[in-house]
Amino acid sequence: MGDIVWLASYPKSGNTWMRAFIHNLFRDDREPMDINRMRGTLSQGESLIMWFAMLDRRPVGQWTAEDVSRLRPRVHETIARGQKGSAFCKTHNALMTVRGHPTVNMAVSSGAIYIVRNPLDVTLSFADFMGVAVDGAIDLMATEYLESDFDDRNVPNILGSWSQHVASWTATGNRRVHVVRYEDMLARPARTFGAVARFLELKPPRARLDRAVRNASFRVLAAQERKRGFSERSGNQERFFRKGVAGEWKTGLTAEQTARVVEAHREQMARFGYLPPGL
Repeated sequence: MGDIVWLASYPKSGNTWMRAFIHNLFRDDREPMDINRMRGTLSQGESLIMWFAMLDRRPVGQWTAEDVSRLRPRVHETIARGQKGSAFCKTHNALMTVRGHPTVNMAVSSGAIYIVRNPLDVTLSFADFMGVAVDGAIDLMATEYLESDFDDRNVPNILGSWSQHVASWTATGNRRVHVVRYEDMLARPARTFGAVARFLELKPPRARLDRAVRNASFRVLAAQERKRGFSERSGNQERFFRKGVAGEWKTGLTAEQTARVVEAHREQMARFGYLPPGL
């Protein structure tokens, strides 16, 4: 049986970008990896209904929240068992225990890469992803133990609030969790993704690392979506890869909205250098 390396984040924080980098790094091809072929090859999605349906043959409509929580650790074991080596597994779950069951089965895990992004920017992307107004997204991101809904492909994720999510993965300083800021992925891609490679105990030649970074750039990912679409785009979105920038909140949020986000998440924002001057 293999093990799982988690690619964890709050939604709209750079998880897909990280997965694209890892796929391109391992694949080492001149042409970028097709974003619609990532899932099910090197990486998996742990919330996919198909995993749970392997363990519970009843119609999905009969599953309760308790059933999903009970099955989740077994799903992770199933994913790990199907690998000879490590499996990279995307999750948006906070790292916690819900209904008496862990959201992440650490017994079959070897580590995690956690991507954190300024919640002021996450708010705008999350509103677009969920199809809600910005004020509604601010409320959702401040809701502790928030759970997403079933959709046609996935069971609910246990998100929690943005602060709850970030703290659950990063507050203990676990060496098995490598924390990456989205903003550093943008500003210092070679250094940041190089550190990810080292965490995975890889030593790629600089040319290979640079090619993987280039083939996973936002420009390339967005161009692929325009040409072929993207299977993970929500039905609320016009496009999955929106802007890929840092600081959009400065023009996208009102002063009142900015203050609300800071009030809800001040402690975790301060830890990662996200507090705006004067707030």
